[in-house]
Amino acid sequence: MTTFGNQPARGGVILPPIVYVNEKIVWQYKQLVRNLSKESAPAEEELNSLGKQGWELVGIVNDSPLAYFYFKRMKP
Repeated sequence: MTTFGNQPARGGVILPPIVYVNEKIVWQYKQLVRNLSKESAPAEEELNSLGKQGWELVGIVNDSPLAYFYFKRMKP
Protein backbone atom coordinates (compact mmCIF):
# COMPACT_ATOMS: atom_id res chain seq x y z
CA MET A 1 0.00 0.00 0.00
CA THR A 2 1.32 3.44 -0.94
CA THR A 3 1.11 6.15 1.68
CA PHE A 4 1.84 9.86 1.89
CA GLY A 5 3.19 10.68 5.32
CA ASN A 6 0.83 9.07 7.81
CA GLN A 7 -2.03 9.13 5.33
CA PRO A 8 -3.01 5.77 3.77
CA ALA A 9 -3.78 5.59 0.07
CA ARG A 10 -7.45 5.32 -0.86
CA GLY A 11 -8.18 3.31 -3.95
CA GLY A 12 -4.58 3.57 -5.13
CA VAL A 13 -4.69 7.40 -5.22
CA ILE A 14 -2.32 9.39 -3.06
CA LEU A 15 -4.01 12.35 -1.39
CA PRO A 16 -1.58 15.18 -0.62
CA PRO A 17 -2.18 17.22 2.52
CA ILE A 18 -4.34 20.34 2.21
CA VAL A 19 -2.57 23.59 2.99
CA TYR A 20 -4.62 26.57 4.18
CA VAL A 21 -3.23 30.09 3.89
CA ASN A 22 -4.78 32.62 6.22
CA GLU A 23 -4.35 35.98 4.52
CA LYS A 24 -6.27 38.90 5.92
CA ILE A 25 -8.45 40.44 3.24
CA VAL A 26 -8.85 44.21 3.45
CA TRP A 27 -11.79 45.77 1.66
CA GLN A 28 -12.32 49.24 0.20
CA TYR A 29 -15.82 50.67 0.04
CA LYS A 30 -17.42 53.21 -2.28
CA GLN A 31 -20.78 54.94 -1.99
CA LEU A 32 -22.67 56.61 -4.83
CA VAL A 33 -25.63 58.79 -3.88
CA ARG A 34 -28.21 59.74 -6.48
CA ASN A 35 -31.21 62.01 -6.14
CA LEU A 36 -33.61 60.00 -8.29
CA SER A 37 -36.04 62.91 -8.61
CA LYS A 38 -33.32 64.87 -10.47
CA GLU A 39 -31.04 62.22 -12.01
CA SER A 40 -31.11 58.58 -13.05
CA ALA A 41 -29.59 55.58 -11.33
CA PRO A 42 -26.12 54.54 -12.55
CA ALA A 43 -26.34 53.42 -16.17
CA GLU A 44 -24.95 50.12 -17.43
CA GLU A 45 -21.93 51.93 -18.88
CA GLU A 46 -21.07 53.51 -15.51
CA LEU A 47 -21.53 50.19 -13.69
CA ASN A 48 -19.30 48.40 -16.23
CA SER A 49 -16.65 51.09 -15.78
CA LEU A 50 -16.72 50.59 -12.01
CA GLY A 51 -16.56 46.82 -12.53
CA LYS A 52 -13.42 47.19 -14.64
CA GLN A 53 -11.88 49.08 -11.73
CA GLY A 54 -12.65 46.10 -9.48
CA TRP A 55 -15.76 47.50 -7.78
CA GLU A 56 -18.64 45.12 -7.06
CA LEU A 57 -22.14 46.39 -6.28
CA VAL A 58 -23.11 44.87 -2.93
CA GLY A 59 -26.10 46.88 -1.81
CA ILE A 60 -28.70 49.52 -2.64
CA VAL A 61 -30.68 51.57 -0.12
CA ASN A 62 -33.69 53.59 -1.26
CA ASP A 63 -34.45 56.62 0.90
CA SER A 64 -36.72 58.40 -1.57
CA PRO A 65 -35.82 60.49 -3.40
CA LEU A 66 -32.22 59.48 -2.60
CA ALA A 67 -30.72 56.12 -3.56
CA TYR A 68 -27.44 54.89 -2.09
CA PHE A 69 -25.36 52.42 -4.10
CA TYR A 70 -22.66 50.57 -2.14
CA PHE A 71 -19.63 48.96 -3.76
CA LYS A 72 -16.64 47.04 -2.43
CA ARG A 73 -13.35 45.72 -3.77
CA MET A 74 -10.25 44.11 -2.35
CA LYS A 75 -7.70 46.73 -1.35
CA PRO A 76 -4.63 46.49 -3.59
